[in-house]
Amino acid sequence: MKLSIRTKLTLSLSAIAAILLISATISVLEYAKMSTYVSDLIADDIQSLNTAHKLADISSRYNLDILAAIGDDSDAEIPVFDQEYFLSHCDSLRTSLELNVIQPLTDSVVYSCSAYVLTSLELGNVLDSYFIDSRSWYFNRLQPGFALLSSDIDALETAIYNDLEKNSKTFERGFYRSIIPGVVAVAVGLLLVLMLLLFILSYYVTPLYRMLDALDGYRSYNKKYTYTFEGDDQLLKLNEGISEVANENLQLRKRLKDLKSRISDELESNQP
Repeated sequence: MKLSIRTKLTLSLSAIAAILLISATISVLEYAKMSTYVSDLIADDIQSLNTAHKLADISSRYNLDILAAIGDDSDAEIPVFDQEYFLSHCDSLRTSLELNVIQPLTDSVVYSCSAYVLTSLELGNVLDSYFIDSRSWYFNRLQPGFALLSSDIDALETAIYNDLEKNSKTFERGFYRSIIPGVVAVAVGLLLVLMLLLFILSYYVTPLYRMLDALDGYRSYNKKYTYTFEGDDQLLKLNEGISEVANENLQLRKRLKDLKSRISDELESNQP
């Protein structure tokens, strides 16, 4: 089946547009899927990191309140540690981050917190006793428990931060992976455009220039229009039509010239 010039150009440009559209769609869908998944992970990590910071603040404030109570010579109010509130934050870490590393560290925080709070409950007896040095009790007995609790919270924060860093790198890698189809499509599109340009130059622009050169030789020097090329579209029909018209016109010119020559000869012969 012979294809027209319009059909060939339409099919070529449509193929390029389809490739670019499909690749762009794939890139957008891939990026959206990856972005949603990794963004949720990053949001969970940030929320968990804030929760871990809150645990550190709660324990540090409680520990400072105990130190203030010991240093107060008057009857100091014994600070109260809201252990239920503390453990609820630990439970939220377990549910938000389902990681094999995070959960054991959270359990360690819970255990060290329970041990620390249990030791801190001795504060009332220490303050009432005349035989126990409160400062010695604070630094030698309570502080090791607080140091262990702080160490466990720091380990938990480090693990959450490492997970956040890993997810951020995953997001970056996913971004580059999602744009690969777009880059490939652009490269393929540019290649197709180059091939289409070469096709147009070879099959349409060059024949047109050759046709114009042959037509100029016919018009200026009365040469026979003899340009031919291979093809099966309207450009070939146009060339055949020009060649036919030019040859007919050339024959007509020759006949007119011969006719003028005969008439001139007859006039000369009829003169006395």
